[in-house]
Amino acid sequence: MLFDSLYPTEYYESSYIIDYEKLYEKGYRGIIYDLDNTLVPHGAPADERALELMDRLKSIGYTIFFLSNNRKERVEMFNEKIGALYLCKASKPNKRGYLKAAEMMNLDPSKILVVGDQIFTDIWGANMAGMRSCLVMPIDRSSDEIQIVIKRMLEKVVLIPYLKKNKIIS
Repeated sequence: MLFDSLYPTEYYESSYIIDYEKLYEKGYRGIIYDLDNTLVPHGAPADERALELMDRLKSIGYTIFFLSNNRKERVEMFNEKIGALYLCKASKPNKRGYLKAAEMMNLDPSKILVVGDQIFTDIWGANMAGMRSCLVMPIDRSSDEIQIVIKRMLEKVVLIPYLKKNKIIS
């Protein structure tokens, strides 16, 4: 189909409701996260909920990685209390950043989940890199910059057929 490379493997309301234990049982060992609107509102530091999730994932056995198009200062501020691997200015959706993350995690791309809120960056890049892509609803759209607002309008063109195909909407 026309949009298949843009379709996520899975779609969730939130990063916080994914059954990570089940996915670990299926052999996934690494998780690449986008930050803004995936784990916290745009520009926010890691909050208690994000810190608890990261601790839970580490206790399960996952390697956590933050892949962001943001500047180093933003990623480091978020990651300060977490201490995960990261790559900033990643040029998503270019698959090079995803493959570099896999290399840094010492994992095969097929063993990695990518969780993000944008189809044209997070999901497309993950799919091109051969990783399982998990699209989540954005946490807070009120702070989206104009280019993100425009991208989200275009994403609806992709998302509506995906939701119909997967019987999420009729």
